[in-house]
Amino acid sequence: MAPTLRPESSPLAFLDRMLYPCALFRSPMSVSRYIAVDLGAESGRLMLATLQAGRLALEEVCRFANGPLRIQSSLRWNTAGLWREIVAGLRQVAARGVPVAGVSVDSWGLDYVLMRAGEPQLGLPFCYRDPRTDAPYAEVLGNGDAPEIFARTGIQFMPINTLYQLLADTRRDPAFLGSAERFLMIGDWFHFLLSGTAAQEASNASTTQIYDPVAGQWSWELIRRFGLPAAIFPEVVPPCTRLGPLLEDVRNETGLGPVEVIAGCTHDTGAAVAAVPARGERWAYLSSGTWSLLGVELPKPLINEAVRQANFTNEIGCGGTSRFLKNVVGLWILQECRRDWAQQGRHFTYETLTRLAAEADPLRSIIHPDDPRFARPDRMPDKIREFCRETGQPVPETPGQVARCVLESLALLYRQVLEKLEELTGMTVEVLHIVGGGSQSALLNQFAANATGRKVLAGPVEASAVGNALLQAMALGHIGSLSELREVVRASFPMEAFEPRDPAPWEQAFRRLGAF
Repeated sequence: MAPTLRPESSPLAFLDRMLYPCALFRSPMSVSRYIAVDLGAESGRLMLATLQAGRLALEEVCRFANGPLRIQSSLRWNTAGLWREIVAGLRQVAARGVPVAGVSVDSWGLDYVLMRAGEPQLGLPFCYRDPRTDAPYAEVLGNGDAPEIFARTGIQFMPINTLYQLLADTRRDPAFLGSAERFLMIGDWFHFLLSGTAAQEASNASTTQIYDPVAGQWSWELIRRFGLPAAIFPEVVPPCTRLGPLLEDVRNETGLGPVEVIAGCTHDTGAAVAAVPARGERWAYLSSGTWSLLGVELPKPLINEAVRQANFTNEIGCGGTSRFLKNVVGLWILQECRRDWAQQGRHFTYETLTRLAAEADPLRSIIHPDDPRFARPDRMPDKIREFCRETGQPVPETPGQVARCVLESLALLYRQVLEKLEELTGMTVEVLHIVGGGSQSALLNQFAANATGRKVLAGPVEASAVGNALLQAMALGHIGSLSELREVVRASFPMEAFEPRDPAPWEQAFRRLGAF
């Protein structure tokens, strides 16, 4: 419940407005706590967030590994294992005996769970990187359906999109898909386990390429055209929807009370963008992690032929905004290199790889990170060397050379995407906000400033969890608007600034990237 506010006629009202500019913070002693479950493709975490006097504090209760499992030549998610970790984290929060106002889950997009009555999960969900989508994706593009699909959804074309995953399911085992009664994306499925409410939150639905962001509903025309079972698609609810209290069996198992389950922005990027600590209009965001998602906030979707040709995307954001962005490969390439080296018995922390990269020669070799070969797992260092050989560049041999090649190439790709974004929107971007786990890399942040020629502001690191918690506060009436939410972020978490340096060699390297 929102704290009691002093009336504006009070003699203290002026002082209140000066000290606590958001309505919430006129009662500085009030404390609200939220549980933010943030699931990424490499790890998950459960955070206890405390909001008091205009500031948010995050405490990591538990962190756990995640990643696709290889099962009979397929890539799957261990959702049961994730649920076990979530329940264990909820128990730890309950053991503290503090009141909690809400709980919410955010996760990566695209993937989903199939369900039917009495069966909360029909098989282990596929990972979006499973190659089963390649054939239906090629077939759809070959049939000339791309213009209509984009006109109805505004979503960029990638073989990993939910649409092609469902088409792959219809080809792999039509009876299996036909036996399902409900489809829920990963974060929303965990909300169902927590609350019993099977609803699909809009920011996550909008990633599927089966959702119409203008009409605000599933694209029933595409569902019919591709023969997908319409009955499995649940109600779509807007960000900051209250789904109801924790189920009694969850309360009994964890020791928590009737905490409200809230669908904030279930897509982790939507939650992260809500937490971008920006002011004004001339800014862009980069959610930096396994994926790099670079974009701007618009008041409505931007859907036209130029946008389709540039393969940009329109996703639902908080507060009626539209996230106009491009998904490009991110630190996934370096993550895969690290995994490959570990299999060879060479174990590197990210800190060590960053140090080795800083010591390597600058701009010696670059790759185009969006080359399709880098989208699939395995042999990543070899793939990088193959690309460099094919393009007549020095071949990176040491881990430091490989890591520097990856980081510099990502920074150059950011410039390429940013310039196209400005062309499509007519905007001029002066500041690039980098949030998420990748914002911890001062080296990559400096490379991004150098490559783009823009000032970079880095932080917060746990942007998805911060957005998750503060969107709960909005849903519960503890914060009144997206601008107030960002005011809290600015007051709570430091930002590190990076100014552009050494423009000439980066300009030359950018021209090299454009030749690939």
